Amino acid sequence: MIVRASLSALHVLALALGLGSVFARGRRLRDLVRAPDDAAALGKLLVADNLWGVAALLWIATGLGRAFGRLEKTPDFYLRNGFFWVKMGLFALVLALEILPMATFIRWRIARSRGPVPVSGARLPLLVRLNDLEVALVVLIPFAAALMARGAWLF
Repeated sequence: MIVRASLSALHVLALALGLGSVFARGRRLRDLVRAPDDAAALGKLLVADNLWGVAALLWIATGLGRAFGRLEKTPDFYLRNGFFWVKMGLFALVLALEILPMATFIRWRIARSRGPVPVSGARLPLLVRLNDLEVALVVLIPFAAALMARGAWLF
């Protein structure tokens, strides 16, 4: 029971960490829109992005453990539930939206290690929009999860 409860708690804590960090990352992106040379805002953005990455890894690890570890429900419960697939689709969409920000922030980290970072002003509005979409999707995921966990069936 301790393992099941711990895995469940870590899965929920990943949501809190993820939502908070992606929201904070969006605020720092908006700061950079106003002041692209703000090194402090860039530093805070990269910290928030690191936490966002930790949350994603934690979600994936705990989610796989919960879905396929046979600790609470059988894998069939998840694989046959339409809301599980809605939840996975939303998560996959977040991951797809994350490709450009992740690549951009990796480039900025590398550039930052060499000196001042030339933050691209042209990409900032797009990064803000992508981040906002990710926030919205992360907010939707728990609703699909709650319906799934209570045995609701989409189809």
